[in-house]
Amino acid sequence: MNHFLSLADIDSSELRAILDEAHRMKAARHLPNGQSLPKGQPDADAPFTGHTLALIFEKSSTRTRFSFDMAMRQLGGTSITATSNDMQLGRGETVEDTAKVLSRFVDGIMLRANSHDTLTALARNATVPVINGLTDYNHPCQIMADLQTLEERGGQLSDMTLTWVGDGNNVAVSFINAAAKFGYHLRISTPEGYAVADQTVEAARQAGAKITLITDPLTACENTDVVIADTFVSMGDTDAEARLSDLMSHQVNDALMTAAAKNTIFLHCLPAHRGEEVTAAVIDGKQSAVWDEAENRLHAQKAVVKWCLC
Repeated sequence: MNHFLSLADIDSSELRAILDEAHRMKAARHLPNGQSLPKGQPDADAPFTGHTLALIFEKSSTRTRFSFDMAMRQLGGTSITATSNDMQLGRGETVEDTAKVLSRFVDGIMLRANSHDTLTALARNATVPVINGLTDYNHPCQIMADLQTLEERGGQLSDMTLTWVGDGNNVAVSFINAAAKFGYHLRISTPEGYAVADQTVEAARQAGAKITLITDPLTACENTDVVIADTFVSMGDTDAEARLSDLMSHQVNDALMTAAAKNTIFLHCLPAHRGEEVTAAVIDGKQSAVWDEAENRLHAQKAVVKWCLC
């Protein structure tokens, strides 16, 4: 059974196959006349007709919710969406019991969780595949969409340098995990107190990842192929004022993008806060690929679902 919990747990060849399938399925929706299939129309093969994916949200979502729901529609299946307030999860029923019950009703489960421990407990007890829609530890589906976007822009991942600027959060962790799988060089620039855990970095290095830690964001961005940012204050953070003060030194702005190569791509998983982690000039500028990146959540996740359910 294929769970999709962490990029660190999946072989490089399997991840490569998922990305290739994402590219193929996206291209297949474009018709010879230059038009595209209506967004709600199933793919020609509709491989998962009759299948249902449960979408469970402990954290609210825009891209994760809509992309997974539409992914199942395009794959020919259906989805059932529930928040933690809609069900007994965390309100008297254990995660283990929830996993066993849902496994009797649906063909797969996507969970967007507050705690990574909730996700792993669900996966241990489910008899259907479980997909990580985000936890406090990592965000693997986002990175698959990001890498698809870079390849669409003509990038050979193994030849690229990616630079993460800002908080060493869950998205940064998945970029670290993926570095060992796809061979890109990853630079990480975080302020003091916001670094990714040493054990996460060292585990990736032991697996072959090329990771460089650079305190100064301007130096980190020099001649890089990709600059990546994320919000300074995420859902659940209770220290917004302190985080904004600490992290503003790592705002992605014109100075950082000027230090990078002229064809450097800017990525951001969204939602964005212009004037905080990124300026409007950067995210709305010519080097930004954030809208393609957001769209590719749909296509990459279709490939993830297909890998899990096949």
